[in-house]
Amino acid sequence: MGRAQWLSVAVGCAAAVTCAVAATLVARRASARCRWNRAVEVVRGFEKGCATPTERLQRVVNSLAVEMFAGLASEDASKVRMLLTCVDELPDGSEEGIYYAIDLGGTSFRVMKLELGSGSMDLFDLIASALKNFIEREGGKDEGRALGFTFSFPVRQASISSGSLIRWTKEFSIEEAVGKDVAQCLNEALVRNGLNLQVTALVNNAVGTLAMGHYYDEDTVAAVIIGAGTNASYIERSAAITKCRGLLTNSDLTVVNVEWGSFRPPQIPLTPYDICFNVEKKRNHYDQVRILKLFLVESLVKNQAEKAFEKMISGVYLGEIARLVLQGMAQESDVFGSSVNFLSTPFIFSTPCLAAIREDDSPDLRVVGRVLEEQLKIQDVPLKTRRLVVRICDIVTRRAARLAAAGIVAILQKIGRDGTLCGTTNVRKIRGEPKRSVVAIEGGLYQGYSVFREYLNEAVDEILGDEIASTVSLRVMEEGSGIGAALLAASYSSTRQNSA
Repeated sequence: MGRAQWLSVAVGCAAAVTCAVAATLVARRASARCRWNRAVEVVRGFEKGCATPTERLQRVVNSLAVEMFAGLASEDASKVRMLLTCVDELPDGSEEGIYYAIDLGGTSFRVMKLELGSGSMDLFDLIASALKNFIEREGGKDEGRALGFTFSFPVRQASISSGSLIRWTKEFSIEEAVGKDVAQCLNEALVRNGLNLQVTALVNNAVGTLAMGHYYDEDTVAAVIIGAGTNASYIERSAAITKCRGLLTNSDLTVVNVEWGSFRPPQIPLTPYDICFNVEKKRNHYDQVRILKLFLVESLVKNQAEKAFEKMISGVYLGEIARLVLQGMAQESDVFGSSVNFLSTPFIFSTPCLAAIREDDSPDLRVVGRVLEEQLKIQDVPLKTRRLVVRICDIVTRRAARLAAAGIVAILQKIGRDGTLCGTTNVRKIRGEPKRSVVAIEGGLYQGYSVFREYLNEAVDEILGDEIASTVSLRVMEEGSGIGAALLAASYSSTRQNSA
């Protein structure tokens, strides 16, 4: 073979190799684009399912208001319990003296001392012991002082100072307490621990927050908890409550504990990534695993869809929803590489992580990268993938905040403060000047997550319209649930003393 022929063959082979390499690169790029597009489609589908346009939120408002009407009419007629609290008067600023409060919630247990004016179960034994230590540390004396008890679980109350536990929620599971009078259980524990105190006011966190709000502003008509869990309470006309009239007092007004976490808005579809829909395992990984930060609890999944409102809003669950979407992306593509084992761990991605990602405004999204590396052990995530992660966290946040806003407006509609007539949207004017309405809000999700707060405030304005929205004030209450319980203890203690 001549030299020219040899060179021709060599060049031909080189060209063939080059073409093969190019074809391989093109195929790889096409495959990568295909995998990326699949990841994007996961996010687009999730975003579509989470859409909350204003008109849809208005229908959610109307649905929840109807459920509230039904819940006041009879027991078990509604998805929201509308529990009567027996609170028929709220603090007005005239209370005086020293009062104590206990605040038992889903993620915390606090003991408080409040100075106003001039002047047989291990759980309850634990509470009483903590109160005793607190009083001794503060150098105080119990001397038969009134005690407010914030108990943030569904209770059927027989009086302001007594009520039987309906069921545990969040992460608690102490079955022998169900059906018992929790105030009596605490009173007995106080005696066992040598304390001369007695529960004067038994309230939940939403009622306590309402009491504190009313103490500072008499135009406070409702309170909402938006933190690890979510709930609401409001002031209702006694005449509007047709169930259990024997529990009502002579007052014209009664505080109602809505218990709206079990509301299932029919207008909002459940996505495959929602906790109340996802049943990848027949175990309840979706209740946050803490009891007084002391021990873990797991239980079987029961009626998940009935807690849809809580599980689309509460801080306990938002990070987990985002994790499920991220896991779905990883299953459809390789956008996170091969190190995705931690994505299959329930609750490894918390709501504070979600908030940190959504609020990252750095050009290279360095906070997003750090959170993914530290929490999920996913390293070297490309910038475009980081942007997709931010988008997921935004979708989860936006839906949660706007649904919470719809809940607030539903309460305003129920008491005639939303500018409509019984929810009829074409009636936007009511005779006379609209009344000022203050809604007290407590909870870290609203207080500590600025994007969530902005989305919620924006949605309230959208639903109500500028004219009515200008009459509604959302006011943050620090430590409202505990201090409110002490204020109610003061209010009812003063009432009893004055009537004696």
